[in-house]
Amino acid sequence: MKDKIKIVIADDQRLMREGLKTILELENDIIVQGTVANGKEALDLCRSLEPDIVLMDIRMPEMDGVEATRQISAAGLKTRVIVVTTFDDDELIVQALKAGAKTYLLKDLPSEKLLAVIRATYKGDIVMQPEIAAKLVGRASGEVVSAEVSPSGNPLVTLTSREKEILSLMAEGLSNGDIASTLFLSEGTVKNQVSIIYSKLGTNDRTQAVLLALKNNLI
Repeated sequence: MKDKIKIVIADDQRLMREGLKTILELENDIIVQGTVANGKEALDLCRSLEPDIVLMDIRMPEMDGVEATRQISAAGLKTRVIVVTTFDDDELIVQALKAGAKTYLLKDLPSEKLLAVIRATYKGDIVMQPEIAAKLVGRASGEVVSAEVSPSGNPLVTLTSREKEILSLMAEGLSNGDIASTLFLSEGTVKNQVSIIYSKLGTNDRTQAVLLALKNNLI
């Protein structure tokens, strides 16, 4: 029997928690392990249950979503964080992704899109909303996330034209399967290229790779 995707919902609004829970529990491949009202409760539940995914709000009492995400990442848990919030502030987006969130979604997202993102994230892909990807591109000239930089200020990273092409599509929020279809490649080839990109950029995280490439003008 196929394993179900185990999910925890963290949101300080009861109506939002219950609404998400109702939507998710209609799916045969998803189980909601619990709902909590703040980041501290989310962290505690992740430590005890280690769910596959947390749907994490940003603004919550006691501990906000960014700090909870940071601590979940620091604890080395397998749990992947998907931020789901009403706030589309550029700085919050960057803070959440740098803290370890796999993607950042706005609450006006249709339920079928949310389900697609959950399943893609569970498989290890990252799907970014076009609105959020556009904001990241807009921040590309800002703070550098991390990179070895030459005295001239240019990152000491060389990407092939194909790698740049794949990174650009990653920045647009495409999954490996979508990239493969777009470039007429096999999904296995795309996965290999993504691994090479990770190695060159010194990361093993899709979102951080896109942020690093954007902010260092690699794409």
